[in-house]
Amino acid sequence: MTYENASVAQRPPTMAKDFARGLPVHAPFDWLKAGVRDTFASPVSSLSYGLAVFLISVAFVAVMFRFGFSYFLFPAIAGFMVLGPFIATGLYGKSRLLAAGAAGVSTREMLSVKPKSPGQLLLVGIVLMLIMTFWLRFAVVLYALFFGLAPFGGLEQTIDTLFLTNTGRTLLMVGSAVGGLMAAFSFSISAFSIPMLMNEKKDTMTAVALSVVIAWMNKSVVFVWGSIVLALFLFSVANAFVGLIVIFPILGHGTWHAYQAMRSEEALVAAENEA
Repeated sequence: MTYENASVAQRPPTMAKDFARGLPVHAPFDWLKAGVRDTFASPVSSLSYGLAVFLISVAFVAVMFRFGFSYFLFPAIAGFMVLGPFIATGLYGKSRLLAAGAAGVSTREMLSVKPKSPGQLLLVGIVLMLIMTFWLRFAVVLYALFFGLAPFGGLEQTIDTLFLTNTGRTLLMVGSAVGGLMAAFSFSISAFSIPMLMNEKKDTMTAVALSVVIAWMNKSVVFVWGSIVLALFLFSVANAFVGLIVIFPILGHGTWHAYQAMRSEEALVAAENEA
């Protein structure tokens, strides 16, 4: 989104006072509780959102199997973690309405909340899509480095190869390390920038930079929150994505509260006063 030059000129530069530091390491559990609270305040809207994510996930996996791309399954599941904060934008809208005093929020009201920086939010989404695409292609190259140009077998053969051979286990270790670094990078640039762009008039670079700085200045707290997100997501994968119906809304609303806790009161008040 493009803003008037005068408005940009009047806006003070982002300083360290614009974000919180020294949060207690148990703070992420408070965000999780707040996520549960928001999910079950007018639960139909949040659970409908979770149901949609579940159905899309199942459809995506079904298409992969139908067209013989089952070997993409594990990288694609990891890639879902990259896109998660962007997929949850509708849930941030509901949390914003609840914080503003709404007694209940319908699905239509939740989805009608307009981001304050829609163009910039879309740009971050495109960047995350590019990161996920790169990761999927890199996963194929990594497999080729370990197993050569041999064609992929079916899912069962792929699982046996990865878990029951030395080469496969080495590939898993290397892939997990590389994937972990990529996931950490993606998480740091998106976990707080996307809610920020929903709630504030910011350009993409400022929001992403602030998200990285916030993550770096609160490393232990963000690590705990990331671990909670990963553990609950893996639990959802283990039960064939069914858990996403409830868990995805909880994590989405929790991410909104994480952003609110990480930003300073002054920055949040300024955001409320923006037209």
